[in-house]
Amino acid sequence: MTLERKSIYVEGFSHKNPIPAACRVGNMLYSGSIQGTDPATGKYGGTIDEQSALMFAHVKRIVEAAGGSAANIIKMTVWMKDRSQREPVNREWLKMFPDPHSRPARHAMQAPLEGEKLLECDFIAVLE
Repeated sequence: MTLERKSIYVEGFSHKNPIPAACRVGNMLYSGSIQGTDPATGKYGGTIDEQSALMFAHVKRIVEAAGGSAANIIKMTVWMKDRSQREPVNREWLKMFPDPHSRPARHAMQAPLEGEKLLECDFIAVLE
């Protein structure tokens, strides 16, 4: 059986390379790298707080464009320039996943991110 692969694109979010925001095969959705960029300008938010809020807003828009919601996300990986600054990530995490009995797995790692990028993430979702 061959499953059809579908590229997911959203207005206000793109990569510099020719890749989609996410890819869906069957009921599985895998995102590419998602950064904290302003949808209107494409520029990074000026602070870790801004980039965190923008990144999670992109996650929400991407999963919804694929036909799901934040409830379908089962795993998120976050790479941070400074892993000790997890508080802004945790704040946005709790807004998106308020129920402690229904949160996806998450892993945060320190990474040598380029330029003004302070964090980025990817996620896996299982859609209905």
